Amino acid sequence: MNPTRTTDPLGQRYLRFEEREEIMRLQASGLGVRAIAREIGRHPSTVSRELKRAVGVRGYRAGMAQTHADRGRRGPRNAKLATNLRLRREVQARLERHDSPEQIAGRLKIDFPDEPEMWVSAETIYQSLYIQARGGLKRELTAYLRTGRSMRKPRRTPGHRRTRIPDMVMISERPPEIEDRAVPGHWEGDLIMGSTASGSAVGTLVERTTGFVMLLHLPDGYGTLAVQEALVAKMLTLNEQLRRSLTWDQGLEMASHREIAAATGLNIYFCDPRSPWQRGTNENTNGLLRQHLPKGKDLSFYGPGMLDNIAAELNSRPRKRHGFRTPAEMLEEIMAKTAHNQGVA
Repeated sequence: MNPTRTTDPLGQRYLRFEEREEIMRLQASGLGVRAIAREIGRHPSTVSRELKRAVGVRGYRAGMAQTHADRGRRGPRNAKLATNLRLRREVQARLERHDSPEQIAGRLKIDFPDEPEMWVSAETIYQSLYIQARGGLKRELTAYLRTGRSMRKPRRTPGHRRTRIPDMVMISERPPEIEDRAVPGHWEGDLIMGSTASGSAVGTLVERTTGFVMLLHLPDGYGTLAVQEALVAKMLTLNEQLRRSLTWDQGLEMASHREIAAATGLNIYFCDPRSPWQRGTNENTNGLLRQHLPKGKDLSFYGPGMLDNIAAELNSRPRKRHGFRTPAEMLEEIMAKTAHNQGVA
């Protein structure tokens, strides 16, 4: 069991909202009840009951489950930020100038030393932002946080590790030829996440030599099988010479990497934890894609045709590193050379 946090007034007895969000994410990745329980440090029966708590059209929803849990507890207290309008306006104004909840909580005691009703903890601010059933602050204000996350990142207890994907080949074993971008056909991949409520995502693939982008339509969520099928289908549209390797992070959506490799011929490598710079081309491209696929939106709205149009727009942008030729032109040139060489042979 996880140790009780002193900052959590409910202690160990009740699931926290961030645990519910982790349950939602892990279930979407294809994990079963016992595996999820190991991940969050809870008993399997607790997870089993929780998964039955709030099942909507799209499956288990963390926000819905939290609402049910709050309503079911006896004697719920009114949230301070929901009932104190003056305090709420003060916190909102400070969030909008990009102060962190911790800074706001500390500063309020300095600015209002004799008014305890104007004091609020950082955790209360976070809960008001992320748990809408608590009332008070609008979720849109999360955009002013430094992370900009619409979904709170789960905490992990000391010594707790996420389930390791079997048979991963780490990026340290990737051949040097991939590093210098001289040989085409080496890709970087990731997921762009949609709103928490939608549970949606779009897969992104970027070829390292040309910067050519392909997007994966994931209408049924981003579980392991969904990502596998979309990735294989997209990669098989390419010439074999353009399917050399793929580098991804350690997200559980890639748990079936062996099946993907067998179907496509790709050598698949995994980045080190918390090392997004190891997929620098992909990270940069994801930043550009956010202009078209904004945070907090239901990305299932974007069908395959729309995603292809977005990718085409990026692929038609001139790039300085290519002498202002476009990724599409670079890829076309490579494919023409490949076809010529095969004809000569």
